[in-house]
Amino acid sequence: MTEKSENMPAPLSSSALFQEQVKRTFRSNKLTGLGAVIFLLVLLAAVFAPLLSTHDPLIQNILDRLEGPSAQFWMGTDAYGRDIYSRLLYGARISLTIGGVAILSAMVIGTAIGIIAGYYGGKVDDVIMQFNDILLAFPTLILGLIVVAMLGPSMQNMIIAISLTSIPGFARIARAPTIVVRERDFIEACRALGYRDWRIMVFHILPNVTSEVLVMASLWLATAIRTEASLSFIGLGVKPPAATWGGMIREGFENILDNPWLSIFPGLAILLVVFSLNLLGDGLRDAIDPKTRVD
Repeated sequence: MTEKSENMPAPLSSSALFQEQVKRTFRSNKLTGLGAVIFLLVLLAAVFAPLLSTHDPLIQNILDRLEGPSAQFWMGTDAYGRDIYSRLLYGARISLTIGGVAILSAMVIGTAIGIIAGYYGGKVDDVIMQFNDILLAFPTLILGLIVVAMLGPSMQNMIIAISLTSIPGFARIARAPTIVVRERDFIEACRALGYRDWRIMVFHILPNVTSEVLVMASLWLATAIRTEASLSFIGLGVKPPAATWGGMIREGFENILDNPWLSIFPGLAILLVVFSLNLLGDGLRDAIDPKTRVD
């Protein structure tokens, strides 16, 4: 009996189990790997935009305005003679930065709120979740539009607007597993040892809800990028002449019939990033879902 117990593998923690299941998902689901590769390539293109761009994205050259795709201008030029390809690369920086920072902020704040609500329960839970329900009653784009319209169009205000629309979702995702975990024996043992509530929430509950939160973050990052593009399209994004994908689509909308590349290329860029994030998020979601888990 002793030899058997000594030879038995030690049980894995929830984070270790999640990591192991993610590895299995990537090995078995090729679409998840494809999504990760596409998103990584877009991310690298944004980071190394100064090295990959062929022209300055802000320099205007009226003589080259509305040029079609060619050896000199790979994706053509816009109405001001600016290179579409170079602006697309620099636009990726703004879109990914706004989406990434907004979702990261919402994830931190929303997870903290959800854990507090789930851990204390009672009136604290009721007040927090009722306020969340009010925010969730507004469509994401409409709430973001209201916030940006009130604060003014800028990168910082767009981050605030998108974060505000995403916080309630993260709070709900973190709250549900917290309610389950708080009743487990090791949490009761922590209370019996006199641990403070903040220590229990940070060191014992947070690690058990992190996997669900990270999976949702990958899916909602796609939503954040779409929201940023939508707000930029209606003129509430980062101010010109900075390149944004939504702004580029809006600028090319007037010439969509004669010069379709002005809107097609930034539209394809948004499609590619959102598609890759959805593939990646779906694979990660399968990794934590016991009904679809790959053994």
